Amino acid sequence: MNVLMFYLFSGIILIFSLLSITTRRILRAAVYLLFVLVATSGLYFMLKYQFMAAVQLTLYAGGIVVLIIFSILLTHHITHRFKHPNLTKLLMGIGATTVGIGLVITTILSHSFKAGTAPELPVDMTVIGNQLLSTGKNGYILPFELISILLLAAMIAAIVIAKKENNKNSEI
Repeated sequence: MNVLMFYLFSGIILIFSLLSITTRRILRAAVYLLFVLVATSGLYFMLKYQFMAAVQLTLYAGGIVVLIIFSILLTHHITHRFKHPNLTKLLMGIGATTVGIGLVITTILSHSFKAGTAPELPVDMTVIGNQLLSTGKNGYILPFELISILLLAAMIAAIVIAKKENNKNSEI
C-alpha cells in the first residue's frame, strides 16, 4: 500500500507541476501549485515527518497559495492569459531543463544510498514549539517575521503596480 501511495503522490506532483508551468491562466497555475504542495505534504506524512507535513500544509499550501490567489483576485487579473513564449525562450527553457535533469540523474546515480544506523530521535513538540517561538539561539521567530513582512510588501507592491496599469489603460 505504501508503494502505491508513493506512486500516486509522485504522479500527482509530476502532473500538476507540469500543468502549473504550462497553463496560460494564472489562477489555474495557482490552483495546480496548491495540488503539488498538498501532495508533497502527503509524502512527508508517509515518511512519518508529521511536523514537516504540517508546516508544508500550513505555511506553503495554506499561506502562500492563499496569498497568491488573493493577489490575483484583488488585482483583477483573474482572466489574464500569458502569451506563448517565442521559440528562443522555449528552446532555452528546454535546454535548461535537460541540463537540470541530467545533473539530478548523475548525482543520484553517483551516490550510494545506504540505510542509516542512527537511532530514531524522540520528537518533543514542546521543544519544537519553544524553538519556533524563540528569539534566542536556534530560534525561528525572526526569520518567520521577516518573511511575513516581505510577503506583505510584495503583495502591496503587486497591487499598486496593477492599479497603476489599470489607471493607465483607462486613460487611453
